[in-house]
Amino acid sequence: MAIKITDECINCGACEPECPNNAIYESGAEWAFVDGTSVAGTIAKDGEQVEAGHRFDPVSADTYYITPYKCTECVGFHEEPQCAAVCPVDCCVPDPEHVDTQEQLLARKESLHL
Repeated sequence: MAIKITDECINCGACEPECPNNAIYESGAEWAFVDGTSVAGTIAKDGEQVEAGHRFDPVSADTYYITPYKCTECVGFHEEPQCAAVCPVDCCVPDPEHVDTQEQLLARKESLHL
């Protein structure tokens, strides 16, 4: 499952540079699949093909956030999610609305890092 950042976030930014997929964004920032990845062309999102450079609305306007479309829980990179490992207030937690298998997480990693 993807990781999410809860409302307890203090906006310290410790998590953002730790994400190997660039899935963590500052509050209010738009996100795109191309940010910090090797994705080009089109990519599947919610069953539709979208341009990898398309900017999507922020997930949160108040705190840092993780887009579940790029989160792999650091599978294929680290033993544990690095955002959770460095968070001083333990607000990086599993997101029950975005549950994925190990195979799905690895496939997402491969699609982001060609």
